[in-house]
Amino acid sequence: MKEVKVFAPATVANVACGFDVLGFCLDTIGDEMVVRQVVKKGVVITKCMGYVLPMATEQNVAGVAAQAFVNDFDPELGIEIEIYKYIKPGSGIGSSAASAAGVVVALNELLGKPYNREQLTTFAMKGEAVASKCEHADNLAPAIYGGFTLVKSCHPVKVLEIPTPADLFATIIHPQIEIKTADSRAVLPKKIPLDLAIEQWANLGSLIHALHTSNYDLIADSLNDVVIEPYRSTLIPHYKEVKTAVLHTGALGCGISGSGPSIFALCKGKKMALEIEQKMIDVYIPTGIDFETHVSGINHQGIKILNS
Repeated sequence: MKEVKVFAPATVANVACGFDVLGFCLDTIGDEMVVRQVVKKGVVITKCMGYVLPMATEQNVAGVAAQAFVNDFDPELGIEIEIYKYIKPGSGIGSSAASAAGVVVALNELLGKPYNREQLTTFAMKGEAVASKCEHADNLAPAIYGGFTLVKSCHPVKVLEIPTPADLFATIIHPQIEIKTADSRAVLPKKIPLDLAIEQWANLGSLIHALHTSNYDLIADSLNDVVIEPYRSTLIPHYKEVKTAVLHTGALGCGISGSGPSIFALCKGKKMALEIEQKMIDVYIPTGIDFETHVSGINHQGIKILNS
């Protein structure tokens, strides 16, 4: 039997002003997955460690993504999947995307790289839809491509790779509560005022320009979400206190990571990122809510092949 083991990283989606289209890849937290070829055809999940997830292929994010790949490629062999889940489901840092993206990249490696990254993203979206009830790629794309990505289109998939300033770091706090993506979408309005839409896409455009030009001041001026944050922030305990504290300390910007409850801050330099981590800790310690924090550079590679 042949097998491939991968590191499937966590990701931050939306990045304040880029709802459903923008994301970046983290380097210090992620899942590990093993994909193995066997004689008997079919896709089977044989192990899932870390968190309780469905073992049935059709109910598991990784299983559905793998099945989409297999249905298209139709290999003359079977697939077994082992999942070592370190990203808590419902954390807002791309837990389901790591599973869906990790398995299709591992399968592609195992079977001789028959597909490009856009095709892999298409397969992974089938799995992501199990968790979020819709096909979107703002977490999947940075996991597969690495760095910052902009999803130009989902049907067909078109992903743009965005440059990352060399000294950009992310700090994450993850309150240990669960907010399901489907639930966080349910609180969003179906329509928004035109003036807010204009402000939001101006922020997104200027953020993309700032990333291309390594303009940290413009990054700070662009990381504002006037459309989604007012609704989703109400689901996250002490969100406003965290945001006020980190911006006052010197973070470039702060926002909700994906659908929450994780909160991210972007910082210039690791020293500042560590200071921001302490400010987040200072806010949450008195609350009695368990939490985790992470400080990470931007992962330019995305999913990593650990062995094959």
